[in-house]
Amino acid sequence: MLRRLFIVLFVGLFALGEMSASVVLAQDQSQQQPQKKRRTLFDMLFGNNDDQQDVTPPPAVVTKPKKAVLPVPSKPAIAKSANATRLAVFGDSLAVDLAAALDRLYADDPNIIVINQGVGSSGFVRPDFFDWDKTAVDQVTKNSFDIAVMIAGINDRQTIKIDGKSLKPLTQDWDDIYRSRADGFVGPIHSANKPLIWVGLPPMSTDDYSTAIGQISAIQKLAAFSGGAEFVDIYDRFVDDNGAYSAYGPDLNGNRVKMRKDDGIHFTAAGADKLAFYTSQSIKLYYHGGGSVGLDIADALAGTDAALMVRPPYQGLGQIRLLEVAGAVIPLSQTPKRATDLVTATAPTGSDDAAFDVDQMIEAPQGRVDDFGVGKAPVVPADESKPTPVASAK
Repeated sequence: MLRRLFIVLFVGLFALGEMSASVVLAQDQSQQQPQKKRRTLFDMLFGNNDDQQDVTPPPAVVTKPKKAVLPVPSKPAIAKSANATRLAVFGDSLAVDLAAALDRLYADDPNIIVINQGVGSSGFVRPDFFDWDKTAVDQVTKNSFDIAVMIAGINDRQTIKIDGKSLKPLTQDWDDIYRSRADGFVGPIHSANKPLIWVGLPPMSTDDYSTAIGQISAIQKLAAFSGGAEFVDIYDRFVDDNGAYSAYGPDLNGNRVKMRKDDGIHFTAAGADKLAFYTSQSIKLYYHGGGSVGLDIADALAGTDAALMVRPPYQGLGQIRLLEVAGAVIPLSQTPKRATDLVTATAPTGSDDAAFDVDQMIEAPQGRVDDFGVGKAPVVPADESKPTPVASAK
């Protein structure tokens, strides 16, 4: 019994020691942590410096915008010839869609390879993010392409910061800087005698944004023309009958399908294919491989020595022709005449009886195929103008 009492007393003393140690530890922690005082009405009115803690916020981390780089060209799905024409598509995210569509268009042609060089979110306003002028010089130096296509601008309705100044979009100073940067892209390519096809911007779903994009596209058009580049104006190709933005339109087969994505900016696959088709019409001015082209728009000076002359106001080698007959076609195999032959050509010879008299067309009676709606009524003889009376039976 005494032994059992001794054991219980020993265990009780041990437990009491542990509890006292916990109490001391709690007191030490309470001394280390300042007790929050209750705020009085005086403190609320006049403040209390004792409640203010010296807490230093962590330093702000300032990161520079990451500079974009050109994408690595992907390997074509279909093998191309070793000396295939290299078609590089530069620009923003619209260029990515256009490059994919051109790749589909020329997929079966081993003599041309499409190189996607589109950089999303890029443009001519933020060279700190991506510098297209420097890229043009670098790519020309590397001789990385044979024909260049450019489409960009959907990210450019923003302030240009230069020399400590902030230029608001589409002001006169902003226009001048933007034009100089567009010239800076065209210049090196033109100096290297490489064709450049600049594709204009389409209408957008938002009215004010579409207006701004149209003004930006107009600046690009001036830069392209002055620099000797081709400009493909696609605005009217993606509008409705009233000239307004339309997300739907006829595809290459004439079927009415969705041309634009839900953001009202980018193209669907069908819209990109249509864009690629219009772009390919200018590409044909420089690329003649594949052997699939058999007809061309008639041009009286095509293939002559005068065709190489600069015909103002267009300065590109393949710009809109001075004389173009809409709808008329001629075989490419036809041997064109020299320009001097066109000037000195004589009128066709023939007898006087075979000559056509303009008066004959003017005097053509009504109902004849050549009266053109202005023919004269046929003259009825006087004796035939009145009906012959018929004798009545008696």
